[in-house]
Amino acid sequence: MNKCGHLRKAFLVLALCASSIATSNAATVVKIGFLVKQPEESWFQDEWKFADIAAKQKGFKLIKIGVPSGSDVLTAIDNLGSQQAQGFIICAPDVKLGPAIIAKAKQNGLKLMTVDDRLVDGSGKEISSIPHMGISASKIGEQVGEAIKQEMKKRGWKLGEVGAIRIAYDQLPTAQERTNGAMKVLLQAGLPQKNILNSPQTKTDTEAAFNAANITITKNPQFKNWIAFGLNDEAVLGAVRAAEGRGIKPANMIGVGIGGSQSALNEFAKPNITGFFGSVLISPKRHGYETAINMYEWISHNKPPPMLTLTSGALMTRENQKTLRRDMGF
Repeated sequence: MNKCGHLRKAFLVLALCASSIATSNAATVVKIGFLVKQPEESWFQDEWKFADIAAKQKGFKLIKIGVPSGSDVLTAIDNLGSQQAQGFIICAPDVKLGPAIIAKAKQNGLKLMTVDDRLVDGSGKEISSIPHMGISASKIGEQVGEAIKQEMKKRGWKLGEVGAIRIAYDQLPTAQERTNGAMKVLLQAGLPQKNILNSPQTKTDTEAAFNAANITITKNPQFKNWIAFGLNDEAVLGAVRAAEGRGIKPANMIGVGIGGSQSALNEFAKPNITGFFGSVLISPKRHGYETAINMYEWISHNKPPPMLTLTSGALMTRENQKTLRRDMGF
């Protein structure tokens, strides 16, 4: 073989090696799905934002998918499988989808973590075999109750004259735990049980909460003062708007939400004080950034995440919002 032939052969070998390396590198790119039930809500937008930061730092591809229904969840998991992802984090639209989500994850060879809402099995028992990062729902609820209790005391309210709007979404265990936590503190403070008025909402948004609270307030004109609590900021804001519509002044309303969402910040930014007194700020940074990092470490270094991590919050009001948000990494 002449010199040119040897060179051609050498170049061919190098090309094949380069192609093989490129193919190998492409195959080993870490791809992680992050599925959320309500992608339009600011909480989930923030979770995605912090997960994006983790992806840039570690060099993996983040695949963000909104899954507002059970069918969307199953389709999304198949989608991740077809994209050769290795794992995903999910906040499911219905925690009872647990067995179906686990089966789909196994079918597609995907590692699975849950965030915010913990999946349950067919009997309604929490599935402890899946790594989960959530919020200590009962403790968060107790923080809400404590904030309301202290503000009622500051205003000198008589507990017998207070109507408590419990915006209920009891099909979600987290929601039930949060409102039960708030009720526990308020009952211990002396609020009569009969003054706590269940107001079931059909969805976890402001409009559904408004409709639920409006019915409750209309049916109970005997109360001079009102308090409101629920799953999130949107639930309490719905109750506050309903109270305004029924002519209840901010001085006669104390609503404390959960989440420290943009909706809460918008309320604090209004020139005049409203009945929305505060929100227990829970940071989406850990829920987005830390879960994404944990999943990456699990995929890349076979380091499983903790089976259960529970985060807490702090009361945010119109007065301390800027300082608190800065301290919590916003």
